[in-house]
Amino acid sequence: MGVATRRVGLHEDTAATVIGLAIVAMALAVTWWACPAERPASREKWPKGWPTPLSRTIDKPQTWSDSPLASFRDKQGKPVAVPILLGGAWVVAVAVAGASLGGRPVARMLPGAAALAVLAALAYLLSAQQVIHFYNLEYPLWALMIGVLLGNVVGVPPWLERALAGEFLIKTGLVVFGAEVLVGRLLELGLPGLLTAWVVTPIVLVTTYWCGVHIMKIPSKSLCMVISADMSVCGVSAAIATGAACRAKKEELSLAIGLSLLFTVIMMVAMPPAIGWLGLDPIVGGAWIGGTIDATGAVVAAGESLGKEAGEVAATVKMIQNSMIGIIAFAVAVYWAGWVDHSGGPRRGSLLAEAWRRFPRFILGFLAASIACSWLFSLSPAHALWVDGTTTGFTSRLRGWLFCSGFVCMGLQTNFRELAPVLASGRPLVLYVGGQCLNLVLTLAMASLTFGWLFRKAVEP
Repeated sequence: MGVATRRVGLHEDTAATVIGLAIVAMALAVTWWACPAERPASREKWPKGWPTPLSRTIDKPQTWSDSPLASFRDKQGKPVAVPILLGGAWVVAVAVAGASLGGRPVARMLPGAAALAVLAALAYLLSAQQVIHFYNLEYPLWALMIGVLLGNVVGVPPWLERALAGEFLIKTGLVVFGAEVLVGRLLELGLPGLLTAWVVTPIVLVTTYWCGVHIMKIPSKSLCMVISADMSVCGVSAAIATGAACRAKKEELSLAIGLSLLFTVIMMVAMPPAIGWLGLDPIVGGAWIGGTIDATGAVVAAGESLGKEAGEVAATVKMIQNSMIGIIAFAVAVYWAGWVDHSGGPRRGSLLAEAWRRFPRFILGFLAASIACSWLFSLSPAHALWVDGTTTGFTSRLRGWLFCSGFVCMGLQTNFRELAPVLASGRPLVLYVGGQCLNLVLTLAMASLTFGWLFRKAVEP
């Protein structure tokens, strides 16, 4: 009589890294293969980079006003129903690859993976409605809401539960996101950009976390950490990375992300008029926006309302903050291993060894994608257009689909009954608001000092 053996698969972080890097490599190869014959090194000819054939395999619902059917045609009236369908198929393919590498049965999770892709498309569809799109109520909010409503009101059937791999999808998306974080572009602003992002951010994170734990007495230290990182670093991406390092619950991640999305909308609408009322220089205002608003899309929208140069400064400062994800995640892993989860008894290994065990390894994939694409981007103007075309035409779109599906999963797995006592106290909201107020004050002071005074001539258009 034979003995059944259980297949041993890769760790989730390793699988996310392998799949994410494979996607980036494949996308670069396809774009290179389709290199345009006419003026391949001309930025004027190809302002968004080389066109990639992969762009025809993925898209999302377009902006619509009265009829949702209008979302299946782009601004030129061309149908995009097939690329939208294929966008969902990419999600299913990544989920299947993750299950296979992780040693889980693929056939049993296929129906659930397809349902997740449909729910992600629904979230995209809701966010594309004209009024909703105007106020930048983006897909993460709708994906979380859809998941939370279904999970807490209807319930999650077993066939769908088998496909819930939200953290894996988001981790894979973050590895793919690394291709968009280009070192050369981060250094365009030089020292003022680095000071604005890298000095203020850790101060705000540490101060907010300390206040949440020691002054507000919030019982969950991991909740304080993900709220602090989400608010001070770069929103959802930082919450996922630090949440993995401090072993935060899915409910805590959903709460932190929900607060972030709510205040992103408020700040995106309120900050440009406030900058005008205060009489700030647009460049200083752009740096202020980039260092305080969480979502990159909202940063670009708010920054460009002050002018093209302000929009570029805002987006670059936010990208510099994004580059801190790995450093922050490792620092949180070290702190958690040495001071939070350490019982005081003898440690089995060194502090760094324990921190390395807790460190979210998919961050290494993020860094690898960033370094590789940064190097390619720096080789020549043609290589820069190659990387730009790959990211704008495919990887950024796929990242959005993976994030959206991951947020649906997180919503489905969120049980707010467990957080009811903390929510009723209102302390997480007070912590977020207090931390964001500190962030606004310190970032404005640093942006005024660096962009408005010390390095003014270096950043003038």
